[in-house]
Amino acid sequence: MRKKIVAGNWKMNLSKSEALALYQSVDAQNPANEVELIVFPSAIYLDSLKKLDGKLKIGVQNFHPAESGAFTGENSITQIKDLGAEYVLIGHSERRMYFNEDGAFLKEKVDAALQHDVKIIFCCGEPLSIREMNAQDYFVEQQLIESLFHLSNYAMERIIIAYEPIWAIGTGKTASSDQAEAMHAAIRGFIEKQYGKNTAEKISILYGGSCNASNASELFACENVDGGLIGGAALKANDFLQIAKSF
Repeated sequence: MRKKIVAGNWKMNLSKSEALALYQSVDAQNPANEVELIVFPSAIYLDSLKKLDGKLKIGVQNFHPAESGAFTGENSITQIKDLGAEYVLIGHSERRMYFNEDGAFLKEKVDAALQHDVKIIFCCGEPLSIREMNAQDYFVEQQLIESLFHLSNYAMERIIIAYEPIWAIGTGKTASSDQAEAMHAAIRGFIEKQYGKNTAEKISILYGGSCNASNASELFACENVDGGLIGGAALKANDFLQIAKSF
């Protein structure tokens, strides 16, 4: 069976004390036997959160693929691994949009994370203009081809995919469960075409578009939705836990 995963992207939010309190609150009620919970705090809090020695998995929202070098303001893959990061987000729509991370650069990040045995949640998804043209399948498949489909079957099976309909992030809009299932099924189909059914069936695909406590149950009931990448709702322990208990 594919792993059920709920991941919380805290983005650029929370003070240190707020981050520690949120982590401890979620960790104390972690339904670990049923769902894998992952949190992505600001990288500056990673060391403090790891010292709590909780059960939650911890990742970072961004990193530079180089092991070291003259990249002012960046954190290298080796540095975040040394601090105990178990997961990384790669390809998030905000990194693509605001920081101009293209498919070739994301491919470098994928390779670096795999080389250092850091697990990946790879984000893909279409903006409203592409959805309105009904070109979302082609658009998302190209994102996967550019950054992931050079991998071996073994490496690909270590990737978690998060589908982000960009038009449903921070807008209050949510893809219907039918829309989410259709896109998740299409993504699994792209993987099957490239790698075969066995590999495609092993990969967890998360929904990352304004998933919250009120719609999680319906979304997670879809055959190809294996969890969620949660934004705003991840900043409230009760909401995040309610989502995790929605399977």
